[in-house]
Amino acid sequence: MAKTPEAPEIPPGELAQALETDAPIQIVDVRAPQRLVAGRIEPVPESRFHNIVGSQLIRHRRLEDAGLDPALPIAVVCDHGNDSRALARHLNRLGGRARSLRGGMAAWMQLVLPRPVAAPPSLDRLVQLDRVGKGALGYALLSDGEALLVDPPLAADAYRRVVAEQGARLIGVADTHVHADYVSGAPALAREFRVPYHLHPADTVYPYDNRPGRLDVHPLVDGDRLAVGRCRVRVVHTPGHTEGSVTYVIDDAVALTGDFLFIASVGRPDLAGRTGDWTPQLWSSVVRARNEFPPDLAIRPAHYASDAERERDRSVGRPFARLLAENAAFQCRDGAAFARWVERQAGSFPESYRTIKAINVGLHPADSAEVEALEFGKNECALGGR
Repeated sequence: MAKTPEAPEIPPGELAQALETDAPIQIVDVRAPQRLVAGRIEPVPESRFHNIVGSQLIRHRRLEDAGLDPALPIAVVCDHGNDSRALARHLNRLGGRARSLRGGMAAWMQLVLPRPVAAPPSLDRLVQLDRVGKGALGYALLSDGEALLVDPPLAADAYRRVVAEQGARLIGVADTHVHADYVSGAPALAREFRVPYHLHPADTVYPYDNRPGRLDVHPLVDGDRLAVGRCRVRVVHTPGHTEGSVTYVIDDAVALTGDFLFIASVGRPDLAGRTGDWTPQLWSSVVRARNEFPPDLAIRPAHYASDAERERDRSVGRPFARLLAENAAFQCRDGAAFARWVERQAGSFPESYRTIKAINVGLHPADSAEVEALEFGKNECALGGR
């Protein structure tokens, strides 16, 4: 009996590049429709995205019967890249040019794309690392052969590569806050490279019951400065999304705002069930930014909600002046109006965020299989939804 040929695969990075350049490719996601709610392949025009469960797809005898364009290549997507291989073979037998997404959505959710962005004078290089499946962003700051990593995820190989490719020495890792939607890689990197882990002390507790965490941190507070080569990164305490949320300001030219300030919104103050306490803190941070941030300060957040927040180079960032004009938070006249806006925008959040917070303060072990399930899906950290 002849052996069934293996279906060709497309690596997640190659698929991301094809989609970002608007290459003519169609997606066939063979998962159950409810699985798409948490996360799906983006960006892709709706006319080229097909959700056809495997049990239905296998019954088709013509590509056209499945609504597929025979002239376009196909990427077949499942959870882990197993079912998609068999279904890609089926489509190829029908005359298609189908490839299975290697590793499936699990691999897509881990994909991180480095994007160099304009570096302020004291940095030789500033790299925005884009975790496209989650809409999460981290940063590598490089100056005079030294590197600082900000907001890295647990799967941090892309961050290691950026440092290694520049021939730099990692001298520290930092979080803008303790994350709720993904497990931080900062503590593990700090142990691996024997460098400090920088975090505001207010975020070293579990916010749901104030239990002290088990973290080995180098605490930093408002006004502190982190040295990276010739660069001095200024710490600005901007609480509200968390009590220890900070913004890292570089040369008064770039601000790494974490989950305090996004392009279109601000970070939710309701994720720990302490909306009444944290909303006034968040408003105070908004007022401080309005009063202190220069108009041409480049805002580089830790998350984005959609491709609408990208610039032409695919990076995420805007001058602060544009946020003053366009971001809904800055349209509130006073704290009372802001609180009403928060109440309208806030909603439920994934129960997994409680466990992720526990992992990130060292109170819950980070089992890899559990982490994959906990992190799956787009972030829900901004007021107003994803």
